[in-house]
Amino acid sequence: MKIFVVLVFLITYIVLMTKKGHPFVILGSAIGLLFLSGAISATQAFSSINYNVLGVFLGTMVLSGLFIFSGVPAYFATKLVDRAKSIGMALLSVCILSGIISSFVENVATVLIVAPIAFEIAKKLKVSPVPFLIGVAVSANLQGCATMIGDSPSIILALSSGMNFMDFFWMKGKPGITFAVELGAVGSFYILYLLFKKYKEPVAKIEEAEVKTWFPTLLLSLMMLTLALSSFIKNKPTYTIAFICLIYAGIGLIWHELKHQESLSLVKDLDWHTFFFLIGIFILVGSLTYRGIIGDIANFITALVKGNKFLAYTAIVWLSVFLSAFIDNIPYTVAMIPVAKLIAGSLGIGPEVLLFGLLIGTSLGGNITPIGASANIVACGLLKKEGYPVKFKDFTKIGLPFTLAAVSAAYIFLWLVWGSN
Repeated sequence: MKIFVVLVFLITYIVLMTKKGHPFVILGSAIGLLFLSGAISATQAFSSINYNVLGVFLGTMVLSGLFIFSGVPAYFATKLVDRAKSIGMALLSVCILSGIISSFVENVATVLIVAPIAFEIAKKLKVSPVPFLIGVAVSANLQGCATMIGDSPSIILALSSGMNFMDFFWMKGKPGITFAVELGAVGSFYILYLLFKKYKEPVAKIEEAEVKTWFPTLLLSLMMLTLALSSFIKNKPTYTIAFICLIYAGIGLIWHELKHQESLSLVKDLDWHTFFFLIGIFILVGSLTYRGIIGDIANFITALVKGNKFLAYTAIVWLSVFLSAFIDNIPYTVAMIPVAKLIAGSLGIGPEVLLFGLLIGTSLGGNITPIGASANIVACGLLKKEGYPVKFKDFTKIGLPFTLAAVSAAYIFLWLVWGSN
């Protein structure tokens, strides 16, 4: 039965990666096979789903949509560009803003928010917008793992490991993953600075974006504050974090309907694809867990590193970087979290260093290639639509040094802080 489950998982993964068919049909077929073979029961399937992750994802997705609708992100982008002394610094500012927005808004949404500004600058400069859009995409991917709500892998890791919103900043008396990400950002944004500094022309005036309303910004801020405060509540109900996000999303939808009567349209435009994709992946990975395959993988890696925790940490980080350059980081994260925990247990160390290393590797590795992250695919799609098809090597020329700079800095920092834990 183990061999059958592994085959189903690998074939599903490969087909999803090559995009040979609709993801829902592929996942549905795989799960159907698992049910029919008895590899996983309905009860086990439902218990494999992390409902906290789904609640947080859905709540933040709604607020992200309202945030984009408000016009606030585009407003700040145009303000930054107007203050820049040169085109190069304006572009760097837009990339930094992309990162900041992505700490609280889904990466793809961030690219859609910031892309028009980058296109406008490139148009006025009369140069290709390719490096600028790539910079926006990789910046969004970088900062997506800086907070618990910044990206799907962050949400999955936090809620699968009992972490709360504040743990990303400060955990067990030590600086959390946010500090590692920001240290990596220093190195990676220097790479972008070297790329953009040749554009020394003064910035032409860009039409200022109009802010429709500040209410979604208020809701987003209150949600983050409530999540932070909930971190101090002991023995809180299991789904507290999900309820917080869903309550603020509900308030936002009611406000949107009363003020603009467009809530149905906003709900339709949400990323339901990823939402239901997550459910399928949870069940698929659940079959690996219930059949003991996750434990077997962990035992194999443990035997390979021969009790050396630094080697285990290094393997987790850089294997994640390499694989995430070519495969979707959501199923990879779901599958590897229990592996990392089991390896930590077998080595007699706290799981934090391996879990943080996993998140860094899987979130940033996608920046190496144009197919490594959804934000990259969207950015390349926007460029193609404007008549600028992106070659694989053109993307990698920026993505690879950007990733190596960010991961290396974060990798060293996390080991120095958490390696002795």
